Amino acid sequence: MKFGVIVFPGINCDRDTHHVLHTVFEQPVHYLWHEETDLSSYDCIVLPGGFSYGDYLRAGAIARFSPVMQSVERFAKSDGLVLGICNGFQILLEAGLLPGAMLHNDHLQFRCSWVHTRVESTDSPFTSACEKGQLLKLPIAHGEGNYYAPPEMLDRLESRGQVLLRYCDEDGRVSAEANPNGALRNIAGVCNEGRNVFGLMPHPERCCEAMLGSEDGRYIFRSILGRAGAKEDGQDRRIGRRDAGTALTLTLSQRERESSGLGARHSALSEGGDDGR
Repeated sequence: MKFGVIVFPGINCDRDTHHVLHTVFEQPVHYLWHEETDLSSYDCIVLPGGFSYGDYLRAGAIARFSPVMQSVERFAKSDGLVLGICNGFQILLEAGLLPGAMLHNDHLQFRCSWVHTRVESTDSPFTSACEKGQLLKLPIAHGEGNYYAPPEMLDRLESRGQVLLRYCDEDGRVSAEANPNGALRNIAGVCNEGRNVFGLMPHPERCCEAMLGSEDGRYIFRSILGRAGAKEDGQDRRIGRRDAGTALTLTLSQRERESSGLGARHSALSEGGDDGR
């Protein structure tokens, strides 16, 4: 499965994302400069975290006018997978590819910490490797993660199962105390109505190796790879549809289930290959 990681001026999580896709999951991945216009050769486009254009005006407000975003919109309309992480989520909201808006954290502080999120739906290419109600321990690092949408839009998102992740405590309880930014209804991630565009504030790319304190981010990337029946870590996986939706059952290798050795896979980013710029 071929991935493209968009590089906007000010983005700083592009190499983290490239590392996970290239080194951990052994997938072909290229950097895409924000002036790129042809995305036709890619299966999934990732808008990574960071501070595009310094977050001037507001997070994502300038990046949404980059030339590549017209191509991302066409790519999404053709059923291509689009993943927005943190600032990438904010850019997708500004571009109108996801519903709602992002406000400053209600406490007006930049929050960098681990959070727990609860999987609310597995009917998407981004959560299909999870179980409904499963808890994912993921890191956050943002100052504008306070998700907002009008009440009627929130009700539609809930009824259509577009809320994929919700902040919760370590026992899965959704509460104000477990909400790190004031997001309405503790929303941590939403998808579009077509379910092929997904944005989330936590950083799954920062928790795919045991040495980092959690490997729960792997579930997001496994789900994406599951759609294409790709290989993970060079090992074949058996993939089958559970029902008429897109939920998948994944049989993983014994080596992955015994993940104690995954922390050793932290070699430097390969200098070879086309970086897409």
